[in-house]
Amino acid sequence: MRHLFKDWANIARRFKAADHVLLLLDYDGTLTPIVDKPELAVLAYDTRKLLQKLTKNRHYTVGIISGRALSDLKSIVGLDDLIYAGNHGLEIEGFGSSFLEPVAVEMQPFIDMLHKALSVTMKGIRGVFVENKGLTLSVHYRMAEAKEEKVKDAFRKVTEPLHVTGRIRITEGKKVYEIRPPVDWNKGKAVAWLMAKLKDISRKQNILPVYLGDDLTDEDAFKVIDKMNGISIVIGEDNISSVAQYYLKTSQEVADFLKML
Repeated sequence: MRHLFKDWANIARRFKAADHVLLLLDYDGTLTPIVDKPELAVLAYDTRKLLQKLTKNRHYTVGIISGRALSDLKSIVGLDDLIYAGNHGLEIEGFGSSFLEPVAVEMQPFIDMLHKALSVTMKGIRGVFVENKGLTLSVHYRMAEAKEEKVKDAFRKVTEPLHVTGRIRITEGKKVYEIRPPVDWNKGKAVAWLMAKLKDISRKQNILPVYLGDDLTDEDAFKVIDKMNGISIVIGEDNISSVAQYYLKTSQEVADFLKML
């Protein structure tokens, strides 16, 4: 894996040679640094202006794919003309249309009940909080005062029977457990959906897909991007466990990349 800027001459040629570029980015840990609480992840003014400028450039279609709820994502980014994909792609708005994964919608009452059960169980562990994102749940433990094993045991007490019987899917991120509906849908599927939509609307075939992300849930997107002969970029130090082709060290380097574009 190479640092992106060390191969910039080649990267720049690929951007210029493409008829169009589909530029997709994660939010937390990519456009913003990782913070203790989700509400503290504020998009820097300069980064917002760079994204806005790219959305006005006809060579680019720009989108953000996040684990956050769609409404939350739109509120904190606050830009028109962007594609927004929330809950790991279970809900998407862009190209004048929207997508909602039907099974996830049907499971919302169940997710609400599970949120209550987890909130009660986790109440005794200071620093842990359960976030209800409508279609999914997140259990954040970055600020937990207890050992990680205690958090895991409490989490499994509620979720393991549901996970084993296939009623929910569980993934892990950076100090967070994610609970999703048992559907074959992820950020990679969302990338493929957006690419197909863009090709249909633009009638262009030589579209270069680019994806930037920092967490385990972004690996699904990297795999799809690579199959499309696109450019995949993981945020963090050189990560040999990631399937991404390149890396950038920090969200500041992501902003530098956007500026170079």
